[in-house]
Amino acid sequence: MARDSDPAKPPRTRRRAGRATMSDVAKLAGVSAITVSRLLRESDTVSAELAARIRDAIDRLGYVPNLMAGGLAAAKSRIVGVVVPSIRNAFFAATVDALAAKLDARGLAVLDSSSDYDLDREDKLIETMLAWNPAALVLTGFVHGPRTAAILARASLPVVEMWDVAGRPFDMAVGFDHHAAGRRAARHLLSRGCRRVGVIGAILGKDTRAAARCAGVRDELDRAGLVPAAWTDLPRASNVGDGAESFAAMLGTPGGIDAVAFSNDVLALGALFECRRRGVRVPDDVALIGFGDLDFAAHCLPSLTTMRPPRETIGNETARMLSARLDGASPEPRVVDLGCELIVRESA
Repeated sequence: MARDSDPAKPPRTRRRAGRATMSDVAKLAGVSAITVSRLLRESDTVSAELAARIRDAIDRLGYVPNLMAGGLAAAKSRIVGVVVPSIRNAFFAATVDALAAKLDARGLAVLDSSSDYDLDREDKLIETMLAWNPAALVLTGFVHGPRTAAILARASLPVVEMWDVAGRPFDMAVGFDHHAAGRRAARHLLSRGCRRVGVIGAILGKDTRAAARCAGVRDELDRAGLVPAAWTDLPRASNVGDGAESFAAMLGTPGGIDAVAFSNDVLALGALFECRRRGVRVPDDVALIGFGDLDFAAHCLPSLTTMRPPRETIGNETARMLSARLDGASPEPRVVDLGCELIVRESA
């Protein structure tokens, strides 16, 4: 059942003032629209001083050129632009598949792309998508680059930020509270008597949702008067081998560990393999809890206790909210918290 988020949280902006035009850029820069057009088409034909003024105006207005020619320029396309951090990640793939299936039924096509957790790349992808006048835009999370913030503040189209609710959306949002999910995982480990809990995550400086989950584990331990026994932040997107290596290193923690919380199931799977190689009993010697409930989690030995995000439901709910807005309605609530379910299996 969907739950309303905190109604006291205001959106970052209500409805937008309208997309900036080339004339707006020309007026702010103090040049003609023809000069702006020339810079965009043939930058080397405009003086450095004028080019600097025009680019400053473009940045300040969040201007994106419209590639829809002639009479089509004012029309919306049948495209919904979607930007996710990784198209290889099963979490986001399931969400985009569900979203695409729902939107296809109303004649809309999903154009999806990956930012690779790079905010500058996300800025460029959004600019490219907006140049084709999409019907709507779907982003992941609330953390974006300054260019995106300026563009969305003026873009007159529906925007859904998905996979998070702990923030202020530009327009609409659907997902769950990652910090709360981390706290729930830690409470489960504490309920089993674990007191020497390690945390293993990956690219936490870029993956803000994984960082929030790991922070949730830490904060729940703090509430119990404990601190993480060990903390590992891998510098790259994780794989099974990384999980095995980082867990093996954590086993040498002074004082030992009796549980590990992972930022995703892939890392946890690597730890399970390492436990079998070393004869470490799970959960008797060490309890393991992951995140994601990926397909293998129920079938590995021992089966993996994990947090199950509502992957497909996020996609379905995103489609519902966009459809309502495109039909002229105002979806309520604008922020939908779907929660994240604890799946208890053999590993913890």
